[in-house]
Amino acid sequence: MTRIHMAGAGGLLLDAANGPFSDTTQRRIWATSRELNTRPDVLQTIPGVNNLLVTFDAVQTDPSAMEELLRTVWTQASAEEVPSREIVVPVVYGGAFGEDLALVARFANLTEEETIDAHMAGRYSVAAIGAMAGFVYLTGLDPRLAIPRRDSPRLRVEEGGVVIGGGHAGMMPCTSPSGWHILGRTDLCLFDAFRPEPGLLRLGDTVRFVRAS
Repeated sequence: MTRIHMAGAGGLLLDAANGPFSDTTQRRIWATSRELNTRPDVLQTIPGVNNLLVTFDAVQTDPSAMEELLRTVWTQASAEEVPSREIVVPVVYGGAFGEDLALVARFANLTEEETIDAHMAGRYSVAAIGAMAGFVYLTGLDPRLAIPRRDSPRLRVEEGGVVIGGGHAGMMPCTSPSGWHILGRTDLCLFDAFRPEPGLLRLGDTVRFVRAS
């Protein structure tokens, strides 16, 4: 059941999550976001994982009218396919670059090699971008590796860290605190503010992890 809540004076959060992640729901989220971004009374839309944040000027726009618009667009939205690229991500697993590999292996009741194989076997999709510039939430993680995030986040996880947390995988676009578990590291530049398109990945892109040669 879709829920819409106020998120501050000028924001609405559409929560369409209903149990496990739904790719169909996520594509409807993207379609709703694209349509709302064409409306002059919408300041910004931010797709999350099976949810959507919509911001507007509460002085100029009545929140109840914006909620009605959001609900209407969501109801009419279809789960359209979006252009997708496959991005291959080379990873150095374990050792000093993946300090949580052994922990994840024990959690999954696998060897470290089996854990790496399970991580590389996933077909990942960029469901959402956020938390920090260029950070992607990837769906498609092997359920055996769905380890809860750390109780106490690390204060520093290096740029390029290949991480997992809950049912998602991700990569660190910059050095930052994080509660996700580190399996390895990639040398790919995930975000560069001076590139024409700063983020390496787009919504809907697929990701394939391979061992770095």
